[in-house]
Order: sequence, then structure tokens, then C-alpha cells
Amino acid sequence: MSSPPLLAPVVGGSPGLLLSRDPPPRAWSPRDKCSYLGLSHGNLRVHYKGHGKTSRDAASVRATHPIPAACGIYYFEVKIISKGRDGYMGIGLSTQGVNLNRLPGIAFTDLPPNLYPTVGLQTPGEVVDANFGQSPFVFDIEDYIREWRTKIQAQIERFPVAGDWQSIIQRMVSSYLVHHGYCSTAEAFAKSTDQTVQEELASIKNRQRIQKLVLAGRMGEAIETTQQLYPNLLERNPNLFFTLKVRQFIEMVNGTDSEVRCLGGRSPKSQDSYSGSDSNCSNGVISNKSHQSHSRSKHQPSSLNVTELNSINMTMSQQISNYTSNDVEMETDHYSNGFAAASSNGFLNGSTKHDNELEECDTEMEVDSTQVRRQLCGGSQAAVERMICFGRELQAMSEQLRRERGKNATNKNMLKDAFSLLAYSDPWNSPVGYQLDPIQREHVCSSLNSAILDIHNLPKQPPLSLALEQAAQCLEMMAHSGIGSCAFARLSDYLH
Repeated sequence: MSSPPLLAPVVGGSPGLLLSRDPPPRAWSPRDKCSYLGLSHGNLRVHYKGHGKTSRDAASVRATHPIPAACGIYYFEVKIISKGRDGYMGIGLSTQGVNLNRLPGIAFTDLPPNLYPTVGLQTPGEVVDANFGQSPFVFDIEDYIREWRTKIQAQIERFPVAGDWQSIIQRMVSSYLVHHGYCSTAEAFAKSTDQTVQEELASIKNRQRIQKLVLAGRMGEAIETTQQLYPNLLERNPNLFFTLKVRQFIEMVNGTDSEVRCLGGRSPKSQDSYSGSDSNCSNGVISNKSHQSHSRSKHQPSSLNVTELNSINMTMSQQISNYTSNDVEMETDHYSNGFAAASSNGFLNGSTKHDNELEECDTEMEVDSTQVRRQLCGGSQAAVERMICFGRELQAMSEQLRRERGKNATNKNMLKDAFSLLAYSDPWNSPVGYQLDPIQREHVCSSLNSAILDIHNLPKQPPLSLALEQAAQCLEMMAHSGIGSCAFARLSDYLH
């Protein structure tokens, strides 16, 4: 594919075209200019302050950054505010090493890399303003961009593909559906395309069951179900096991994990179908019998009083300081408040986006949202105490894992961030509150799913995902090589 020409040129007004991570030019450089020029208006206005007697008095200034190699189309505008005495001005591009005591010229072919937008002035009174996309452009650059995008996409669609590509794509789609546990869709697709599903239906449903639990924030049940269906899997993958446990702690803060839900009088209705254990407590999940006993107990959801919350806070603060004293500086003004504001932080408690997958959670959330305030562990004192106990167990697990497997910075930071949630009276609206977002469950879900597939000697990633990653890497390599056309071959244009 041939590269489109660079306009005299800016990505300032071309969002989405830039593949390179290098920043585009946004202003004139106060360091990369001739002394005869002055800058103002946020380094966007240039004025001449030299003598202007001969051409040797010319002066130029370059932008702060060069044009990114793979920007596709780059465009900027310069407006003449005053032509000054003679109106000797030059607008164009230059390389880093060009002498700035001259006006810029511009070649149109065989341009070298790392070109900087450049402007030059030569006589007193000359003033120009630059627009690097901070304001709407006079020229309709978007129409020009659309023209090139259509041209490049047509080249891609006409590219010849050898072999039985349709059958290959069908197999890739089928494996993708199986990988993510879409049983019914995978069966229907395989039947309509005369294929066979590579994994047993029961195995797919088992993985689907675990995925639903993880995505609903019911990590304790997900861990127990995994250990029942795939014995020794987590023991053979201690770092994965630790990740799941840390996520369980976060879901306790959220009030979604089964351990704190049942202590708050909200026993999951589907526990019978997901847990086959008769023990009171196994692998961090309370089984049917204990759920029944807790549902009849006196611990109902309630707001905690200040004394109780501060007492609990001080207990956990010692645990956090033991673990993070050398690594993180807690915000003491937030920390001293502890959980005292848990009953009045004004945050609404909403359900996740996975309601259609776990219908048993729906009725529990059918409460006027204006009446429900988001509280630590759902607002139950017993649940908060269990969370703190679980935090101690998690810290002990971390120390044991470090002794047996050596230091692991990822695990250390993961636990530190999880514990840091307790440093804020409103953890959902804190610098570490992103951990409580349901979208954070997806990475954990993917890691666990890949580990299960691995023990069945199935690919950890579906071929379709690998193909997309390869395409993205190819575009990245083109970008680093300065092939501007890659800016118009965005994967998002083909993945609706």
C-alpha cells in the first residue's frame, strides 16, 4: 500500500489516525528557535523582533515534537496576524539539525523522517498564529481523511486470499465460542457449518458456570466450584490461586462475595446448584448448611456505629501498616476517619451488567436504588469482621507464597492495592476504587478460564483472538516503520 502524501501538514484535527505513541506537535518550542523570534499565547503566536535588514536576519522556530511517522495525514494551519514591514514569511517542515537563521523551504517528494512543523519570519512587525488542532480548522481536513480511508480500505478488501479461507474463519469462530463457554451458540454454529465441537459439552458448561460466578463477583463460590470440578488445579497454580483470593477480598469490600452476603442475611439462591460440599466451610466459601444457619441468625444488614467501625478500622490498619509500611504512604486524614462514613457516604448501590447471566441475583437487587446506599461489605458488622479475618488469612497466604516461591512484585502490589481500599471512608470514590469496578473481574475470569483449558490440552487463547493480536502487531510494526497507510487500516472498522 502506498503512503498518502503529508499535507504541509497536522494530526491536530485528525483524531484516531495516530498509531504511534509519540506525541504530535502541539505548540512552538521555546528552546528550538532563533533568538530573533518571540513566543506568546501559549507558544502558539510568533513575532519577529530582529533588525530585518538582510536575508541573514531571517529566523525560524520548530514545533515541540516531530510529526509522528505513522500519523497517516498530518495538518496544521498558520494565520498571518500582521505582515509587518515586508511580509517575508516561510511556512513548512524542517529536520532537527537545520539552521534556524533562514526561512524554511518544502520539498514534496522523498521527504526524510522526523520532520518538524516550522515557521520563519524576516522583517519587523511580522506576527503569525499557529493552530495545531486547538481550534477548528479552516480547511475541511476531515473530508480529505475520509477520502484516504475509503481508498485504503478498498485496497484491503481487494487483496487476494488463497485457500479455503471461509472454512478457516468458521473454525476460528467456532473455537472462539467454545473458548468463552457459549454452549448453545457454539452448538448451533457448528451444526450450521458442518463442524464438530472440540470440547465436551459438559466441560464447556462447567467452565461457563465458573465464569458466571466470577463475573458476578461471587469469587468464593467460583473458587470452591473450581476445586470441586478440577482438583489440584489451583494448588498447581499458586499465583493464580492468590489472584483469585485477592479478588475475593475485593468482592468482600463490594459486598458481593458469598461470605459477606450470607452474613448480611442475603444468601445466594443458587448456592445449592453451585456447591456440592456438606462441610460448614471449605476453601473460603460457606456451604449450604452454614448459609442456612446464617440466614436465621441475628446478623442482618445494618449500618455500623462510629465506635464499632473505628475499632474494626484500627484492627485492620495494623495489618495494612505491617504489609505496606515500606511501600505506600496512606492518606492519614482519610484513614483516621476509618469506616465512620460508611453509612452516609451517599453512594448508590447498583447491580452489575451480568443480571441476564445470573438471574438469581436479580430479585436481591430489586430495591428502590434511592433507598440503598453503598456500604462496606453491605453494611453488616459481622461481614466486616469476616472481611478483616479474611484479610489476615490473605496476608499469611502471601507470606507463605513468598517463602516457597520467592518474591513476586505483582502479587505484592496486588495485595497492597486491595488493602489500600480500607484507607478510605468511600473506597468506591478513591484513587484505588477502580478495583471495585465489575470490569476488573474480566481479567481474573480470563486467567482462570485459560488455566482450565490448559489442563485439557486446549489452547489458552482462541485462534481468533491470536489472529487479531497478530493483526494489531503488524499495524504497530508498520507504524514504527513510518508506513502512514496503516493509520487507515484500523481493526475497529472491521469489528462491529
